[in-house]
Amino acid sequence: MLRIMIGALLLAFEASNAPAQDRFPSRTVRIIVPSSPGGVTDILARVIGQGLSQSWGQPVVVDNRPGADGMIGLEAVAKSVSDGSTLLVSSDASFTAGPHLHKDMRYDTRKDFTPILVLGQITPVLNVPASLPVHSVADLIALVKSKPGALNYASFGNGTYAHLSFEDLKLRTGMNIMHIPYKGSTPAITALLRGEVSTLIVNMSNVADHVKAGTVRIIAAAGPKRPATRADLPTIAEAGVPGFATGAWWGLFGPANLPREVVDKIRADVAGILATPEVRRLYETNTIEPVDKTPEEFGKLIEHDLDHWGRLIKAVGVKIE
Repeated sequence: MLRIMIGALLLAFEASNAPAQDRFPSRTVRIIVPSSPGGVTDILARVIGQGLSQSWGQPVVVDNRPGADGMIGLEAVAKSVSDGSTLLVSSDASFTAGPHLHKDMRYDTRKDFTPILVLGQITPVLNVPASLPVHSVADLIALVKSKPGALNYASFGNGTYAHLSFEDLKLRTGMNIMHIPYKGSTPAITALLRGEVSTLIVNMSNVADHVKAGTVRIIAAAGPKRPATRADLPTIAEAGVPGFATGAWWGLFGPANLPREVVDKIRADVAGILATPEVRRLYETNTIEPVDKTPEEFGKLIEHDLDHWGRLIKAVGVKIE
């Protein structure tokens, strides 16, 4: 009897000291967002957090840590305990362009994070004001070349895909057009509407209302393929600039060495949330496409994009002090 009691006590002790992943989640989970509230990254994190809180029966809170081009938020996750209690929702730029733009990073995006799930990718398009006599990529190139250095393009910040991708387009076409960075997509689109700039690459949902109103014209898809909702829209590559493609994605990460059991649970539970009708409608409204990749495939995507943006940043000589 004594042996049985001792055995039971030992089992109870071992259970109480079992690895955290065996009981995950056993406490509040934080999802760090390296940007201010209100953007797509924040919205995705809050949708995921609400769904996980309901399914896990544990609080899941969103912690916005904006600043330093995302580095404040990423560093907080990189230095956190690898038990699943601290997660990160981030756009791709912080992982793939950031390392080539900043020399003072106190973490390594290859080594200090665990890729869990790609949350989705956007459908970027090339736009002009409807008042501009431009209806194709060829028209835009011809107009810019007829006025070298006189026209401007907008982006929503130095180092964003809207900036780097247009510099890529300039290299491939020989266009001489000036860059004007704005603090976000909304002021960049406003500048386009006012005629302060002649063109802008941005997610299709950001200009949908302006296209309907007849004030903005989409002349090409900037991604690698035609959007599902606009099969009639040629890509920039199809329109005469072979090899050009751009885009952006969002992902869910944990700190390095996150136990596989925790990764698999988080991934499965978040995938279930993304498959709900409510989230699918959110994706459709914001022209976000779901992406199905394993954690290993996600890691390869990061490596591919690190190489892509690194070569481009070096070629165009972009620097952020």
